[in-house]
Amino acid sequence: MSTSTELLWALIGLLLTIGSTFLPASLLLPVWSGAQGLQAYPLGVTYQVGAVLLVGCLGGKTAAVLSQVAYLLLGLTWYPVFAQGGGWGYLREPSFGYLLGFVPAAWICGALAFKSPPRLESLAFSNLCGLVSVHLVGIAYLVLVYPLGWLVNPLGLSLPDSLKLYSLAPLPGQFAVACAIAVLAFVLRRLMFY
Repeated sequence: MSTSTELLWALIGLLLTIGSTFLPASLLLPVWSGAQGLQAYPLGVTYQVGAVLLVGCLGGKTAAVLSQVAYLLLGLTWYPVFAQGGGWGYLREPSFGYLLGFVPAAWICGALAFKSPPRLESLAFSNLCGLVSVHLVGIAYLVLVYPLGWLVNPLGLSLPDSLKLYSLAPLPGQFAVACAIAVLAFVLRRLMFY
């Protein structure tokens, strides 16, 4: 990919990540109780991780990493692009480690997505690896920083409770989003002939 194309994908990834931070993910299923139509079931997460994975699948590892580094820099310089605002104080949020995990997730997903011609299975695997890396970095951040008493903890949660809240609780919804992103990336890569 050319440098200008990677920069364009990086900008698209940055905008997608910012926008998806505030967009709750839902699953549309048919209504089974006699009525016709679809009903939205909230997944309890946003499309934020999905945006990280999508730019990796479509723009490659360099564009994906650039978009996430730019996202972190914007958020840490007081632009309210994170879910609860922004600024240097966000470093003390328990969820900040998961945001840091976006960078390796973007690189891993982008590297694996372009390792072979696009197949649904390979894109799903790249998304799964990206999702796992988000959680591994987030968990490592909590484990390393929690004992220091440095994190903002208004609920007084213990480390195991924090791990449940920030890793186990959102994982099923994020897994569903990652699967949907794999299908979307597969279709878009076919449409764009790469």
